[in-house]
Amino acid sequence: MAEVFITADTHFGDANIIAYEKRPFSNIEDMDKQMIASWNSVVKEDDIVFHLGDVSSYSLSKMKEIINKLNGRKILIMGNHDNHLTIREWMECGFDEVYKYPIVYSEFIVMQHQPPQYINSATPFFYLYGHVHGTEMYPTVAKQSACVSVERWDYAPVKFEYIKKCVEELTK
Repeated sequence: MAEVFITADTHFGDANIIAYEKRPFSNIEDMDKQMIASWNSVVKEDDIVFHLGDVSSYSLSKMKEIINKLNGRKILIMGNHDNHLTIREWMECGFDEVYKYPIVYSEFIVMQHQPPQYINSATPFFYLYGHVHGTEMYPTVAKQSACVSVERWDYAPVKFEYIKKCVEELTK
């Protein structure tokens, strides 16, 4: 049975992100290779991966090469660094679905690139987001939200079910 995974902020090919986020990679080739291996170590071919933006700034041809190496059915919710390619071009790269704006998954899970500015405790929604990488003011998992930037999850997609378990532990 297919499992659902979530990730964000891979920034394949971005040398600046290695220094900015103190990523444990020696260069972009090392980062790309290790993140592809980490992705494929947890995601199987029939799994679904929601990528919540900031995939890469590579050209269309280089993106095709990378995305085709990644296991799973891939769905992109575009981030602020993804506008260099059109929705059609992201699909050409290997994404099965591409959205420019947030989506609602499973009736109450809001998936978006940036964190919500305000969460009302009475809202029925749970928010999954990226964008903030390792910024400490945003908890990795809270009662109504979770950050899925790769820095938080050992540079690999995280199982949706695992996030749910983390939230259940918080609400006990």
